[in-house]
Amino acid sequence: MSQETALIIGVGDGLSAALARSFAGAGMKLALAARQTDKLAALSSETGARTYACDVGSRDQVAALFADTVRDLGAPDVVVYNPSYRTRGPLIELDPDEVEKSLMITCFGGFLVGQAAARLMLKRGSGTILFTGASASIKGYVNSAPFAMGKFGLRGLAQSMARELAPKNIHVAHFIIDGGIERPAGDMRAGGRPADALLKPEAIAENYLAIHRQHRSTWTWELELRPWVETF
Repeated sequence: MSQETALIIGVGDGLSAALARSFAGAGMKLALAARQTDKLAALSSETGARTYACDVGSRDQVAALFADTVRDLGAPDVVVYNPSYRTRGPLIELDPDEVEKSLMITCFGGFLVGQAAARLMLKRGSGTILFTGASASIKGYVNSAPFAMGKFGLRGLAQSMARELAPKNIHVAHFIIDGGIERPAGDMRAGGRPADALLKPEAIAENYLAIHRQHRSTWTWELELRPWVETF
């Protein structure tokens, strides 16, 4: 088998970094994309990844990201969409510009990336596209309408893509991360609860890799992940 290529978009120091390490550990070539690439230097060195600057709300920048990845590493076998943006507040006080930004990054960017990935994968006849959701993908919380709008939309996109593309041998899956994710240096949000009261990024990443590797006779389109103490 040829070496697989993974493209992870919206990379920081939490879940996406854990995904990079997991995929690199599985022997994949890596492309990492973020709005600012200077913060990716250490992770790139650790995983051997190439880094690319990309604003996911820009059609031109998303197109350039895929073109550059194909040129440098080949067409990606797995693409992960991780970016999101949230603005909080009472509905009548929300800034429309901030709401628009939330939708552009959290949802519209997912469409641009999903479309670009699908075009390449349809030509090859295979591939995996993974979207990162949140509790807000299925629950609209008080003072969090923009984030719910974006995450509900991303979930709908993923479901529609899965139904359309699965018969064409492209696996699309959506992950509902229902709970707080542990930060790299530990997280005081756990309070007096057990250390695993927050989702561990490495454990989440194991699930992404497992979904990518599923046999197509048992493909999952959506997976909810939450710590054992989280109510639902």
